[in-house]
Amino acid sequence: MNLKSLFPFLRWFRLITKESIKDDLMAGLTGAVIVLPQGVAFATIAGLPPEYGLYTAMITPIIAALFGSSFHLISGPTTAISIVVFSAVSHYAEPGTQEFVNTALTLTFLAGIYQLAFGLARLGSLVNFVSHTVVIGFTAGAAILIATSQIKHITGIPVPKGESFFSTWIDLYQGIHEFNIFLLIIGAITLIVALLSKKFFPKAPNLLIGMIIGSLIALFLKKFTDGIQLVGEIPAQLPPFSSPDFSPATIKMLASDAFAIALLGLIEAVSISRAVATKSNQRINSNQEFIGQGLSNICGSFMSSYAGSGSFTRSGINYEAGAKTPLSAIFAAIALMCIILLIAPLTAYLPIAAMGGVILLVAYNLIDFHHIKRIMTFSKSESAVLMTTFFATLFLELEFAIYLGVLLSLVLFLAKTSTPEILTISVDEDDNQRKFIDTDQKPLRECSQLKIIRIDRSIYFGSINHIQNRIAEISDNEGIYNILIIATGINLIDLAGAEALIAENNRLKNMNGGLYFVNMKTSVYKFAAESGFIKDIGPDHFFDHKRHVIAAICKNMDKNKCSICQTQLFKECR
Repeated sequence: MNLKSLFPFLRWFRLITKESIKDDLMAGLTGAVIVLPQGVAFATIAGLPPEYGLYTAMITPIIAALFGSSFHLISGPTTAISIVVFSAVSHYAEPGTQEFVNTALTLTFLAGIYQLAFGLARLGSLVNFVSHTVVIGFTAGAAILIATSQIKHITGIPVPKGESFFSTWIDLYQGIHEFNIFLLIIGAITLIVALLSKKFFPKAPNLLIGMIIGSLIALFLKKFTDGIQLVGEIPAQLPPFSSPDFSPATIKMLASDAFAIALLGLIEAVSISRAVATKSNQRINSNQEFIGQGLSNICGSFMSSYAGSGSFTRSGINYEAGAKTPLSAIFAAIALMCIILLIAPLTAYLPIAAMGGVILLVAYNLIDFHHIKRIMTFSKSESAVLMTTFFATLFLELEFAIYLGVLLSLVLFLAKTSTPEILTISVDEDDNQRKFIDTDQKPLRECSQLKIIRIDRSIYFGSINHIQNRIAEISDNEGIYNILIIATGINLIDLAGAEALIAENNRLKNMNGGLYFVNMKTSVYKFAAESGFIKDIGPDHFFDHKRHVIAAICKNMDKNKCSICQTQLFKECR
């Protein structure tokens, strides 16, 4: 293992120039202004004091930038993980309390351990098997939950903490008589100003502008109502040291929740980094990204930071702002530290209703309407995964919703690979070279004693039943007992697949036929030889060229049938 494997930042340090530092600095300053209102909002969603969202935006991106692989990914607090943190920790502690904070930090540490272990074990490819539909469905459901949780802040209707989605709306309906129109005005104006500033001044920090206007409106309306509550002053300090709880009881209690957060964080980070990499023409190392996310959460848990991951909004803006290296993420974190030291006392004037308006906008932006429409239009199976994950997020435990979505995604993947395409092949007699082609492409005559098929995809424990059924259909329904398998599309044969094929060959042998293989890939042939598969089938059933295998099979055909056959498909028949 070389130094660059241990310290991946050495790979991009050599790319730093005066021009790149200037570009990264400007992108970092832009990111710092954007994450300021987001950090406060995300911490509120997570049930933590506002400063913890800002601490996470200071520490997590630095470690992730140094040990990750993406040049443009910005890590930190995210909406989806924040709502899962709240859901998980609220079972064990009262939101906002020191016990809640300590539990959240322990949860973050454990999630980081999981992520780091995945990265060191080189399990980055696991993310490839989880459909992005799971993330879309989960975040859409989380957006509805987040919006629901903020209704009480912009209406003044009291709702007990920890209520379910359905119970929250019942409480809101029953408490309608306590509705405060002034809070709704503050939240609505904040939301509208943020939307308008985004439309007319796209490069301006629209959420921050909305918060400022909302705070001014609150100051004006304060004389009409005493129901306006403020966020409170955020400490003007850098992230203090903290210590997770390493007691066996706490670790056992949080292990399952931490795994769900680790999984969601990895899916988010790798998906976002790949999406940005398609624009920047960069190759992403999933294993390194796992390590970067794991280390960022582990280190963050000792610096008052809760679980974070990659942010699509901030990463996209970072790329659009002209960032050249991960140094932009480090600049953003340092700039945020400076801003907090200067303006933290001003948060004492920020009304919770204005924060609610900002969070409503954040929740709305979480819903990927474009991809949801495409999924619902073009894929029934993906639609099932989307809707199942969405409704599970709304009505079940969030951790279970993540597991369920991932499980469905894997089932969908296995369902596709368990039914490999089996094509019927024959000779194109109109072609001078008499090539073998798919009969679906062109109606071709076939031999009455030999069936030629091509299996695309692997022959393994999940797909062998489908393959056996097709072989049985050929022998039982078509009365053909010599079956030639063109193996160019077979990438793998496992032990279960090999045993099943041996059984099928033995069955066909009893009917004076057999299975034959041609053009098998080198890696597959090597396994077949070492496992005894070739020995059990018979070495005379494996060939490198089609002309050799046809000649061998023709010798075993029923000569009486050949003498009256009108097809005379092969040269050997004549």
